[in-house]
Amino acid sequence: MQQDMIVVLDLGSEDNTLIARELRSLGVYSEIHPHDITAAQLKALPNVRGIILNGGPNRVVDGVSIDASKAVYESGLPLFAVDHKGQIPQNLERWPKDAGQLRDTLRAFTFEACKAQANWNMENFIADQIELVREQVGDKKVLLALSGGVDSSVVAALLLKAIGDQLTCVHVNHGLLRKGEAEQVVEVFQKQLGANLVYVDASERFLGKLAGVADPEQKRKIIGAEFIRVFEEEARKLDGIEFLAQGTIYPDIVESGTKTAKMVKSHHNVGGLPDDLQFELVEPLKMLFKDEVRACGVALGLPDNMVYRQPFPGPGLGVRCLGAITRERLEAVRESDAILREEFANAGLQGKVWQYFTVVPDFKSVGVRDNARSFEYPVILRAVNTIDAMTASIEPLDWALLEKITQRITHEVPGVNRVLYDLTPKPVGTIEWE
Repeated sequence: MQQDMIVVLDLGSEDNTLIARELRSLGVYSEIHPHDITAAQLKALPNVRGIILNGGPNRVVDGVSIDASKAVYESGLPLFAVDHKGQIPQNLERWPKDAGQLRDTLRAFTFEACKAQANWNMENFIADQIELVREQVGDKKVLLALSGGVDSSVVAALLLKAIGDQLTCVHVNHGLLRKGEAEQVVEVFQKQLGANLVYVDASERFLGKLAGVADPEQKRKIIGAEFIRVFEEEARKLDGIEFLAQGTIYPDIVESGTKTAKMVKSHHNVGGLPDDLQFELVEPLKMLFKDEVRACGVALGLPDNMVYRQPFPGPGLGVRCLGAITRERLEAVRESDAILREEFANAGLQGKVWQYFTVVPDFKSVGVRDNARSFEYPVILRAVNTIDAMTASIEPLDWALLEKITQRITHEVPGVNRVLYDLTPKPVGTIEWE
C-alpha cells in the first residue's frame, strides 16, 4: 500500500465516519477500527502514522466504560483523542468535541505530529488494489456478482484491469429489479463492454423464498443467502472458481454494525452472507465511501452515465415493497418507479438529484375512482441528495412536477389511489425505508 494511514479507533462515537472523511479530504488515508485492536492487528496495518481515539455516547458497553487497548498506548505512535475519557498518557493530545476548529486541529496532528504525506488519491488506490487482487487471486478465477449498479460496475472495471479473462460476471435477475434493468445490464456489459457475462433469471426462485416474509432484516438475509446459492451453482458449471467478488463499500460495513457502533441495518452483502460460504471474498472497494467509488470509476475510465447512475440496493425493490412482498405491490413499485424516473428526466433532474425512487407500503386507504369507493395502496416518493450516503437531505421538488407525477401514477398504476412525498432526512430516517 502506497498511502500513509491514520487509524480512527471507535470508542463509542457516533461520528467516526466524519473524522475518517475529514482525514481523507486532507489527502491522507484513514480507516475505522474497534477500540480493542490488538498489537498484531495494529502491526498488520500498513503505513500507520498516527491514531485517533474517538470517544462518544456509546463508550459504556455492558456497564463498563471502554478504553483503547494497551497495545495502542504502547505503540509509540502519535495519539490524538476526541471527546475521550480514558487514559491520557504524555504522548496523547486531548480535544473536546465542542472546542471547534476540529479540521484545523486534525491537519496539525496529521501533518505536524504524525509527519504523514498527503498521498491518498485514486491513482494510488487503484494501483494498490490491482496489486492486492493479483496477490490474493493468483492464477485462479473470480466470479463477480454484477448487479449493474455503480459499485459492482466499478469492481468489474477494476478486476478486468487486474486479472482480465480470469473474471466471469454473473448477473442474477431476482425478480426485484427496476423496469428494463436486466435488459440494460446485458446490453452494456455483454454487448458494449464485451465482458464474460452469465445471465440468470431466478425471479421465481427468489419470490418463492420471500413469500410471506415481512421482517426487513429477514428479507435481506434471505436475499443475500439465495444470491450466494445461485453463484455457487453457476461456479460449479465453470472450472477453477474459488473467489466471489462483491461491490461492498464502506457504508455497508459501517451500517451493519461494529462492537461499539450500533447497527442501522444489515446489508445483504455483509449481514446477509451465509455461514457456510464456499468462496473467498474479493472486495476491493470495501473501504471507500460512495463518492470515492464514483471517483474510482472515473479514474478507471468508465463512462459518466455508468459512474453517476442512481444507486440501487442489492435487495432491489424487495426493500421498497414494504412488509411481505406481493406480486401486486411489487408491480406497483416497479411501474411507479419507472414513471418517477421518466418525469425526473423530462424535468432535467436526472444526474442532479442523487437518488429518487418509490415505495409501496403494505396497507391500503379509501379513495374515490369512477364515482365509486376505492380501497387501494399509496405510493411514497423519495428524492434525496448526499455525498457519502451516511447523511442525506431532501430534494425540494417543484409543486407542478409533484402534481404531474401524482396524476400519472394514480391513473397509470393499477391498485394505487394516493401519492405521498417523504420529507425525512437521514438521520433520523435512512435513505431506504427498509
